[in-house]
Amino acid sequence: MRPESFTITPSGPFSLAEAATFGFGQRSAAAWDGVMRLAFCLDSYAGQAGAELRQDAAGGVRCTVHGPPGADLDAVCGQIMRVLSLDHDGTGFAQVGQRDPVIGRLQAAAPGLRPPLFYSPYEAAAWAVLSTRRPTRQMMQVRDRLSRAHGMCFELAGQPVTALPTPAQLLAVRSFPGIPGDRMSRLHGVARAALDGQLDVTLLHRQGPERAMTGLQAIPGIGPFYSALIVIRGTGFTDVLPAGEPRLRALATQLYGLPAEPDEAGLRALAEPWRPFRTWAAVLIRAAAAGVLAGPAAPRPGRAPAAVR
Repeated sequence: MRPESFTITPSGPFSLAEAATFGFGQRSAAAWDGVMRLAFCLDSYAGQAGAELRQDAAGGVRCTVHGPPGADLDAVCGQIMRVLSLDHDGTGFAQVGQRDPVIGRLQAAAPGLRPPLFYSPYEAAAWAVLSTRRPTRQMMQVRDRLSRAHGMCFELAGQPVTALPTPAQLLAVRSFPGIPGDRMSRLHGVARAALDGQLDVTLLHRQGPERAMTGLQAIPGIGPFYSALIVIRGTGFTDVLPAGEPRLRALATQLYGLPAEPDEAGLRALAEPWRPFRTWAAVLIRAAAAGVLAGPAAPRPGRAPAAVR
């Protein structure tokens, strides 16, 4: 698999370091060594790809892709851009920080942070089934072992990184240590839904967030919470506000100095200035609020100065 390279030029502020060390879902917040390593199923489910990402001093993101022969490089580039939320012009989000001083302070605390996404709705749904009511770190290890055994492992900038089995590969796995039989059956349901087109990014975008969330709940093991996770953090909708999330409401209460925690209607009113980036603002609040509330702190180790991120 001959590596292919291309450069993505972000529109608006973007920090690869912030994305790489964000850590959510199946990805850990690894120490930053200047390289973000991705390993994922292609949107077409035709195979897996690995990618090494580096950001230059001008802000461009240089991608070196290791993938199956004949892979559509434009499609791979588009998938990577979606995963990093680089398929949107971030200048509008910077303007949100100008309208709302609280968001502006959070942006200063985590400069260039955009929501990192799951590699695809398929991978988000598989993670949802694996991790439900189970310790996150334990299930990350199970996912890694499953990927090593039945998916693909890439050597990326000196480190092994595994990619989840494609839906067809997953359907061939009858049992696996650490995955109970009922959960494996649900994983097979996710794989069949992917092959049937139910988890296609273009379809979910066309349906819109509410309709897409409702439709995904037909997949066994996917309830309201995880259907929202798949749609919001697997497709890249920028303006979906998780108004029912208790942690977001609690942090907003502290950041905005509110006398009481807002209800869903109150949070929606508070979030009006965040449009059309309410998803991004909610992720930023969860990611950076602790640092802002704690007061000034030294830069995190291993981070480049903001000017070159």
